[in-house]
Amino acid sequence: MYERYFDFVWRNVRRLGVPDCHADDAVQEVFLVVHRKLPAFEPRSTVRAWLSGIVARVAREHRRAYVRKSPLARSLAPPLDPDEVESGAAGGDEALAQAQATRLLHALLEGLDDHKRAVFVLAELEQMTAPEIAEATGANLNTVYARLRAARKEFEQGVARLRARDGWRSR
Repeated sequence: MYERYFDFVWRNVRRLGVPDCHADDAVQEVFLVVHRKLPAFEPRSTVRAWLSGIVARVAREHRRAYVRKSPLARSLAPPLDPDEVESGAAGGDEALAQAQATRLLHALLEGLDDHKRAVFVLAELEQMTAPEIAEATGANLNTVYARLRAARKEFEQGVARLRARDGWRSR
């Protein structure tokens, strides 16, 4: 289970807003929960959907704990290192561009509330279906659709704001 789903869990812990400096702890906690709950798993949904629900809950708790910390502790958290990009990246400029895109994605996701972020990440980045997302999050299917619609709108507005800001700076 660990080898098969580690990358999935890591990506989603980060995408759901757990700071890089706390991601290892969150991933470990996810797999501890999986180990504890695996005997009770009922295959009425996919393992990925079940795991996504666990990831979303653990990430939400880690984000809340992080936000409760003092501003000083948050400011001391290391930023995303441009040199630490996904292993598929090429050298130099491409790696830097990928790191900047990752940072931008995390900044845009940060603007979404926890519920919208979870639905958006699972739908847009993990390509899960709305019924799978409903199963993973425990939300009603119509609620999933509403959250996804709202999250897409907020995400697009964030992109538009960044483009406007960058366009203004380049003049």
